[in-house]
Order: sequence, then structure tokens, then C-alpha cells
Amino acid sequence: MRASEIRRGTAVVIDGKLYVVTEADHNTPGNLRAKVQFKMRDVSKGTIMDKRVGATDDIDVVNLDRRQVEYLYTDNTGMVIMDLETFDQFALAKEVFGNDALYLKPNTEMSALFHDGVLVSYELPKTVDLKVVDTQPGIKGATATNQLKDAEMETGLKTRVPPFIEVGEVLRINTEKGEYLGRA
Repeated sequence: MRASEIRRGTAVVIDGKLYVVTEADHNTPGNLRAKVQFKMRDVSKGTIMDKRVGATDDIDVVNLDRRQVEYLYTDNTGMVIMDLETFDQFALAKEVFGNDALYLKPNTEMSALFHDGVLVSYELPKTVDLKVVDTQPGIKGATATNQLKDAEMETGLKTRVPPFIEVGEVLRINTEKGEYLGRA
């Protein structure tokens, strides 16, 4: 597959090792050759690697099995998820999820990608519903359209919300940008 067609979550083989792309940035600087900057996670070690390739270079892509899983809880071994077909449970290191762990509360369903029975990547749902646990009180008469205030959600996620949002409300949050979408 051409490097310019590879997106986040794609599994690739480079130098005989399996990597999962965590970020892909296509860059065309003026009249120079287009490049693609990848940030990839080594599946076996869990380390992050940067790689820059030409946009027209061919990269080996690995097909992964997609299954529905459910996040259950976090303990000393890591974040525990369950395969919804076989009910097998997997403990993954918190580093695998990184900041995405802030969107996960118990019983959140998502897609997981497996290679030879080993979980290598995941896809969060597009939106999640989270409860506000801390925010400043609303200001009466605040009607300016672009005013936002800070709010902390039940998972520790910090986001910006409109001034009329109060503690205890459940909000719909976009998982790609971490933005407030509306009340749930």
C-alpha cells in the first residue's frame, strides 16, 4: 500500500517487525517531494518510533481481525478488556491507551484489532457520554456566544464547555478532538 494511504490504527511491517501507526502526517513542502511522517508503536516491545518515508513508497500492510470488546476496569496489571464474542479477558498496559484512557469508563464498548490472537490496536467510539465532576459555577446573564469554561469529567478528562453546564450533568464528548458536543 502507498504510504500516503496509510491511516491511524493501520498495522504495518517494517524491517520484519509489526508496528501499529498511531499518527500519520502527510506533508508536501512547496515544490519538493511529498513525505509522510509516521509515529508507530512496536507491538512486541510497546516502544514508539518515528519514521519518515516518501508518499509514493510502498509499505507492507497486515490485515487484522476486528472484534468488539468492552473495557471493564483498571487494576495493577493494567486496563482489562473483554472480547464480546468469546468473553476472553485481556490486561493491557496503561501506556497502550495513553491519553485515550481518559475517554474510557467501565462498560465502554469499542473495536479492537487482533493479529494472531494478540490485541495490537483499538478504535474508540466516535463519542462518549461522561459526567461533569468539577466546573466553575455558571454566570447569570452570560450570553456571549463563544464563552467557554474548564470542566473536569469523571475519568479525569479536562475539556471546555459552555457556561450553563453544571456539576453532575452528563455530556457527549468527541473522542477525536476531546471537544464538548452537547448534553447526553
